[in-house]
Amino acid sequence: MEPSPTPDSSSPPVRLSPLAQAFVLHFGEMGSRWGINRTVGQIYAMLFLADAPRHAEEISEALGLSRGSVSMGLKELASWRLVQLKHLPGDRRDYYATPRDVWAIFRTLVEERKKREIDPTLTTLRTLLMEPATDPGDRFAQERIAAMHEQIELLTDWYAEMERVDTERLLQLLRLGERVVKALEFKDRMLGRGKGRTEEPDDGRS
Repeated sequence: MEPSPTPDSSSPPVRLSPLAQAFVLHFGEMGSRWGINRTVGQIYAMLFLADAPRHAEEISEALGLSRGSVSMGLKELASWRLVQLKHLPGDRRDYYATPRDVWAIFRTLVEERKKREIDPTLTTLRTLLMEPATDPGDRFAQERIAAMHEQIELLTDWYAEMERVDTERLLQLLRLGERVVKALEFKDRMLGRGKGRTEEPDDGRS
């Protein structure tokens, strides 16, 4: 029985083109503003542009990062479900790739951010609203909290509806966005509810 083929250790290192380098650097900078580590952002950007799955050594060489940083970055991306683990025949190394569907990536990112940020906030708001409010300051605070809770819950309900819509239909809805706004503005003009107009109070005289 012939031995399994082994990966070619002398294969040329992965090089990023100037355009790819610019994208990776920008994504690293933006990642820090989105609450994502710069290194994690750069790793994700490289994998997003890669034409094939990459292993940790290739990522480390291409980005000039230590193996430890790459390993931690890949674990972070895996926890966000933004990378997929791949294996090649005859190669024991782990390879990584991003989903090819950009909308699948977007949906996953939104779902993870909701799970990590929005859901805990809603839980806290509900807990605070259930607390007895005997102090006038607490009652006022609960009124404000209730308004915030209602707004966030409205948005999460809308998100849940959009999550059930397939990508093709969602794209159709997004492309209709401007026309929907114009239709609503037209309806308001027909009903006499133009921008900036306020209803006059009814003083009982006609």
